[in-house]
Amino acid sequence: MKWTVLVDNRTNNPALETEHGLSVLLETERHSFLLDTGASDMLMRNAERLGKDLSAVDYVFISHGHNDHAGGLRHFMEVNKKAKVIVAPEAMSGKFYSKRRYLHSITAEWPEIPQERLLAVEHSGSIGDDIYVMAHIPHIHPMPEGNQHLFVQDRQGLYVPDDFRHELALYTGGLLFTGCAHSGLENILAACPFPVKTVVGGFHLLDHHESEARLSDLAHKLAEAYPQTHFYTSHCTGDAVIAILQGEMGDKIQSFSCGMNS
Repeated sequence: MKWTVLVDNRTNNPALETEHGLSVLLETERHSFLLDTGASDMLMRNAERLGKDLSAVDYVFISHGHNDHAGGLRHFMEVNKKAKVIVAPEAMSGKFYSKRRYLHSITAEWPEIPQERLLAVEHSGSIGDDIYVMAHIPHIHPMPEGNQHLFVQDRQGLYVPDDFRHELALYTGGLLFTGCAHSGLENILAACPFPVKTVVGGFHLLDHHESEARLSDLAHKLAEAYPQTHFYTSHCTGDAVIAILQGEMGDKIQSFSCGMNS
């Protein structure tokens, strides 16, 4: 199994572009997955520079309806004519907004997806023998404080707090992809019925939002409950947050950036 970061907010490779978005190419012995698509066609350019052929991808997984994760899908589908699209119906139908700094739409522009390629996920379960998708993740543990800025527009045109029923997480072969983990990293891990060796994704732990005490408590719980698990994060996880988590967890948690592979 190998995963390569195609799109992220950060990079150490001057040949690659960055944007506020996330896309990871996961290659296993059986399948090739595109995990989210970033916000634009940047994933296509970065994939080419990294020597990755996106026309060969078998599945594209969209973790939720925000543009920074689904915005590149229409560009991907222009070159890939076979990949099944795994997505929650609410992600495609919702109108999403952020009130961080100012009110603005973060709704993705969706392409036409042929019915035979659409895998609309409404309940947690297996897709094939080696793919498990978590939907409507129970919110038992605390949610990220950054969610306070995020809203959906209801049928009356009102902005109501997003409950993230449109968010999915994907597990395959010991790897858990969290997207942005708006539902909370602890909740996503609790919803996964299989042993997790590696967690990859944003954790939506924004700098200046989570208290240091809350982050230290989270790090302690993760280290204690998942001693064999390694965590890789970036995108919507702040630099200061990563430093605090690493202070508690050491090399059990690492940051990633465009071009990184593991």
